[in-house]
Amino acid sequence: MVYRKAFDLPLHEGRAPRWLYERMVKLADCILAIIVDEHGPLGLLGRIADPLWFQALACVLGYDWDSSGTTTVTCAAIKEALQKRDLGVRACGGKGRASRSTPQEIVSICKLYGMEERAQDLVKVSRLVAKVDTSAIQAGYQLYHHTFFIAEDGSWAVVQQGMRPEEKHARRFHWLSTELRSFCEEPHKGIVGDIVHSHVLNLVDKESREARAICVELAGEGPQKVSRLIKAATARARGPLDQWLQRHDVVDVEVYKLPRFVNWSALERALQVKPTSFEGLLLIEGMGPLTVRSLALIADLIFGAKLSWRDPVKYSFAFGGKDGVPHPVDLKRMDEAISFLEGAVDKANIDWKEKREALRRLTGLVMRIHNSS
Repeated sequence: MVYRKAFDLPLHEGRAPRWLYERMVKLADCILAIIVDEHGPLGLLGRIADPLWFQALACVLGYDWDSSGTTTVTCAAIKEALQKRDLGVRACGGKGRASRSTPQEIVSICKLYGMEERAQDLVKVSRLVAKVDTSAIQAGYQLYHHTFFIAEDGSWAVVQQGMRPEEKHARRFHWLSTELRSFCEEPHKGIVGDIVHSHVLNLVDKESREARAICVELAGEGPQKVSRLIKAATARARGPLDQWLQRHDVVDVEVYKLPRFVNWSALERALQVKPTSFEGLLLIEGMGPLTVRSLALIADLIFGAKLSWRDPVKYSFAFGGKDGVPHPVDLKRMDEAISFLEGAVDKANIDWKEKREALRRLTGLVMRIHNSS
């Protein structure tokens, strides 16, 4: 059984000080080189895509273990470190404006690795994973960080993060191509965050399989058909579609007063494109969360297709929870993480004060979890 991990990632103001960030890059350069030497480029991708290893790496680099900046600053340091030497892995994108340069950077990296023919496919993947985490999983997190890692053989990993301003917390999404079976059915390597919401439209859950298929079929029939079905669904719900949910067994519902915010232009494009898969539906320009939500609610109200409202994130500590939720504390894996990173830091030949401080941060995190168990 594979368990998803969760961490507390409150939004913190400000930036990492330059003196710290420069050292993070230098230390990351050493650690990443050791990982590639021991496990190869794919071994590095696998670790970056593993929430536990990513979090531990952020700690050993000296960054706050419980900050949203753990994601953005660590990814930036890794990206810069990967540019310093040829390890067979490069990174694209980043936070805010940097994420918008991802397509151009993907093309450049593919050219560097002699696989220009893969460039547009990887650009498409970059767009698709972002659409999945905003439109197919609707927990209110708006993506503001997207880092796309590419290995020399075309394998890839993604670390992206969204913000939910109401609670001022972030949620991080991890993807890995070598373990991906479907983009639209339980595709993630891990989803980490602090809050488990009671009402999340989860179209990547296997329980939503029939609803996904109906959404694709409906979108291909055009806006006029969808408009008629929304009116029928609204009449059956006796009010805004999300209010119908609020009157049932689901709580914490924001009422969008659909169909006011449906993107009818996107449905016009869908009529022309005739998508044959949920992936193709998500990639249609303008096909955002509320339009997808409308299609999903029609699938439920009119066609009786089951929708999953289960938040895919699991609430726990990095290595498990003291109460056994979602699984008991995994001491063996904790020891493996400590042993691996101690060896990496020892080999990195950094100043002993910096090394002691990095290990103190990691050990402090692990001991808090261990003692609570």
